[in-house]
Amino acid sequence: MKRFYKEAAFGLAESGYAVLLDGKPIRTPAKAALVVKSRALAEAMAAEWQSQSEEIRPAELHLTRLAGTVIDLVEPRRAQIVAEIAKYATTDLLCYRAENPPELAKRQQDSWQPLLDWAGTRYARLETTQGVSPREQAPEALAAYAKAVGGYDSMMLAALYVATSALGSLVLALALLEGRIDAGQAFATSQLDEDFQIERWGEDLEAAKRRASLKEDIELAARFAALHRAG
Repeated sequence: MKRFYKEAAFGLAESGYAVLLDGKPIRTPAKAALVVKSRALAEAMAAEWQSQSEEIRPAELHLTRLAGTVIDLVEPRRAQIVAEIAKYATTDLLCYRAENPPELAKRQQDSWQPLLDWAGTRYARLETTQGVSPREQAPEALAAYAKAVGGYDSMMLAALYVATSALGSLVLALALLEGRIDAGQAFATSQLDEDFQIERWGEDLEAAKRRASLKEDIELAARFAALHRAG
């Protein structure tokens, strides 16, 4: 799509801030008004549009696309999204430890257990197991994590969804959005097993691309949440 506007800026809207292309507000794919409550987020979205060259590349409008997803998909399906995210607590990555080799098991213990301990104090204790056999978690623990997820507003819920999906761990995603760890630490922690294998066998091109994509998603979730909270 060719660029059809000269200037992208942000401005006041009835219930927040909007991105304006030559003074006209943009809309979501479902034709809803794209309005956010955070000036910082609106300003960053406007910068995305302003940075486009003669050809608009929608894939580069990361913040705009996620904000639109919130309005079109997250808000109408809020209860379903909360349930999908909270379900990760039943099989959280950090709860499944390797039996062998001992070096990997130690890395997992050293890297993962402090975050599980933090989450246990902050929300509820999750039990760990060795191997891949499912470990049933206490209903009251799962209820505590579901309550925590449900406490996020729709914008933060979208960021949490992106982070949890990319990390494979609700504990890591919560730690990221609460500032316990940054995006780089979250990615490295979630990729501990993969990094261990790469050290021994190397990394193929497809795996590298997949990891790069996950890293971008984690960084997007962290940035989106930070901008929303900045107000």
